[in-house]
Amino acid sequence: MVEMFESDLREEGRRSSKGNQLKWEDNGVWYKADYLGYEGLSEYVVSELLKDSTLASDEYVIYYPEQIRYKNQTYNGCRSNDFTGGWQTITLERLFKNLYGEGLNKGIYSIEDHEARLIYLVEQAERATGIKDFGKYVCKLFTIDALFLNEDRHTHNISVLMDGEGGFRLCPIYDNGAALLSDTAMDYPLEGDIYELISSVKSKTICDSFDEQLEIAEKLYGRQITFSFDRKRMEAVLDADGIYDKKIKNRVSDIVLEQRRKYKYLFSTD
Repeated sequence: MVEMFESDLREEGRRSSKGNQLKWEDNGVWYKADYLGYEGLSEYVVSELLKDSTLASDEYVIYYPEQIRYKNQTYNGCRSNDFTGGWQTITLERLFKNLYGEGLNKGIYSIEDHEARLIYLVEQAERATGIKDFGKYVCKLFTIDALFLNEDRHTHNISVLMDGEGGFRLCPIYDNGAALLSDTAMDYPLEGDIYELISSVKSKTICDSFDEQLEIAEKLYGRQITFSFDRKRMEAVLDADGIYDKKIKNRVSDIVLEQRRKYKYLFSTD
């Protein structure tokens, strides 16, 4: 357990569709408290299973479960090391408002065709940042979101790194706390049937279907990730956590296995 103080509290200027978690930073380590359910467990599980993918180790952020003591309350959550290397994160939405006076999301949703929306998102991001192959990066995000049911990926939640002198580079993939039906307070109660709940989750980037988003991205930019984790590996990840209730971990296990079955083509061992 780690104790946080008011001086450690941080507001990053990023926005979730469901509100903002408490976040702290201390000596280059970030801490996030669970807000609606088991976000910390989701961050941990997704990052651990990304180790069993074709992503390079510097393409994503590793999270660890953590209990956080703050103002006489104890929160479950997670921690991660600062990945910015002296650069700053900025969301695409804020970047576009700063540069052009209008957010990117409005432009995306002014377009009716979903494929054209993604092309617009990628072309505008590349124009604003000079980053090449942004489409491949978005395809990686869409793959992770579909497999792990991250419902909170939108232009307020897709970031790049900037150096303050006009330089930009890709962020490692982070912020998967809204994955794996982690919101048990509002939308995905623990007593709910996970198969019905899985079918109710909606994506938010270019449309409300994870399958359609991924299909469009792979058509335009090619398949960007494959995975190799199996049931044994997933269970080892969950067993290594000493914070979360077994009922929650069993639910996460069931969700991951169902999603692995659904997206079997993404697994190199199948």
